[in-house]
Amino acid sequence: MPLGALLLLLLVVWAVTNVSFSWTPASAPAENRQQTRQALIEQAKSRAPSVIDYGRLDDRFRRLSAENSMVGLAVGIVENGEITFLKGYGETVAGSGDPVTPQTVFRWASVSKGVAGDMVAKLAGEGKLALSDPIAQHSTSLRLPGGREQQASVADVLAHTLGIFGHANDSKLEDGTDPRWLRAELATLNQICPVGQCHSYQNVAYDAASEVVERATGMPYREAVRQRLFLPLGMTSATLTREGLLASPSWAQPHRGGKNSKPVEVTQPYYSVAAAGGVNSSIKDLAIWMQAQMGLDPDVLPQSVLNAVQTPRIATAGERRRMRNYGERLTAASYGLGWRIYEYAGHKIVTHRGGVTGYRAVIMFDPAKKSGVVALWNSSTNRPGGLEFEVMDMIYQLERKDWLKLDNGRPATVEAPEPDAVTDSGP
Repeated sequence: MPLGALLLLLLVVWAVTNVSFSWTPASAPAENRQQTRQALIEQAKSRAPSVIDYGRLDDRFRRLSAENSMVGLAVGIVENGEITFLKGYGETVAGSGDPVTPQTVFRWASVSKGVAGDMVAKLAGEGKLALSDPIAQHSTSLRLPGGREQQASVADVLAHTLGIFGHANDSKLEDGTDPRWLRAELATLNQICPVGQCHSYQNVAYDAASEVVERATGMPYREAVRQRLFLPLGMTSATLTREGLLASPSWAQPHRGGKNSKPVEVTQPYYSVAAAGGVNSSIKDLAIWMQAQMGLDPDVLPQSVLNAVQTPRIATAGERRRMRNYGERLTAASYGLGWRIYEYAGHKIVTHRGGVTGYRAVIMFDPAKKSGVVALWNSSTNRPGGLEFEVMDMIYQLERKDWLKLDNGRPATVEAPEPDAVTDSGP
């Protein structure tokens, strides 16, 4: 080889091996991701003072958890990007004396749907699929009336706009039937509206998202979520199996009743549709998850992914009717991809609720203010409904309302079960 050519080759090799890049990939070291998150938190804190009265909230959460309908409760708050409140109340098992702590693991139930929405949108952002793709390209089991799986998109699955009646085949899932078979059986149903034209909440059909992820990544859904989301975010308690819950050092056992009840069995069915309702974690890890939804972990969840899942796809008029007790605050409701979007006193908030026998969960936050609240509890009561509104009112410095109905001397009337519920036991 001529000397000039050899020198040129050596120069190219040196350049390739010594070049440095300014961007940080999703697989960046945890230290780099933590530095990025902390820098973004400091930016958010510098723009706004603290406005939350944590002493008042702590007192109200104590009073709530003392009611007979409650067993254990965990609450986390993020203000200006920073986790500012993590606390457990009550017990993991009624009468046990074992306290709920920020490390106690609960089930997320339908709050898990946001994980699937984020995971699929992340893969779309990497060019591994398109949200507009027909779901038939990526799911081997989902069938819809009239072959509409060729028309319905991946986004239609995640937005619950498949045009079939709500909670289709949930009861058969609860009886232990294979969800893949149940997804194929959806073809025998009647279509209630054209694909993409109405919102009708699903669990069995929604779990087609797990097949989308598996096809795009070549690994099981649970493993893909663990490697691509939970571990990079530092969510060390988060799992997607019944075994993962039971193996947790501290976990809250489910109760259908309150302080005078005994725990019930943790059942398998909704772990079998992991994209719809399979996540377990502590309140600390749910708070970390909420931080990521605020754009504080762009190396793991870029803003483009968050925009995709947090943009309204379909109006949900029924949601406003169900939330009529909070109508003074909520003026619009819609659904994105695994997430609900509300207009709250003129602000955009992102939220979801979930329930499975013996557990309830809620997440609500303002992505612009990088502030919000998460809560988990281990009884089937919806009594804590309103907790999230008390926090958001403080964030927006609105007139205080007794949304928890603690100040009239008697427990509030409990509304019907949460409409987002992934439920083992029916309505």
